[in-house]
Amino acid sequence: MACVRFRGSSPLGSTESGEVPERLIGAVSKTAMLAKVSEVRILPSPYMFNFKKEKKEPKDLKEVLKQFKDLQVGFDELLQEFKDLKENHQFAVQKIGMVRFNPFSEIGGDQSFSVALLDGNDDGLVITSFYTREGNRVYGKPIKQSVSQYALSKEETKAIEMAKKYGEQKPNNNQAPNSGGAGSH
Repeated sequence: MACVRFRGSSPLGSTESGEVPERLIGAVSKTAMLAKVSEVRILPSPYMFNFKKEKKEPKDLKEVLKQFKDLQVGFDELLQEFKDLKENHQFAVQKIGMVRFNPFSEIGGDQSFSVALLDGNDDGLVITSFYTREGNRVYGKPIKQSVSQYALSKEETKAIEMAKKYGEQKPNNNQAPNSGGAGSH
């Protein structure tokens, strides 16, 4: 059992040895800041760092075979979980593509954008934001196998292609996908 030992009197009351019961340790830290306490020490429990687990060595071939069977069952369970995870991951967002653009070449900058979010089957959505002086308009279109039932702009098509290309390559761990370059902030 861990306990806190005060030197001097404890603001929460104490046992004869100056220890505060474990159930009051959270309150002790708050109270210790308010009280005039010269020293607060947390004493470790005798079981806190008990890494010495007794290993039972197999006595005969039957026990060795039983341990192998237990390992095989654990391995089979782990393999099934991995297969389930891989199957479910197919429907998670895996591919991202973004294109910034200026819909009005005579004014403004690249304030508008299209973002494609696709899963492993190239299903997902594309979100496009048009920024103008009067306001901002946002459109979303569903994507099924890289195609939408709605007409796609060239920027939306480019965002989908970028997402598909990103999904085919392994990204560099030091650089975020589709980052860098001029005007990317």
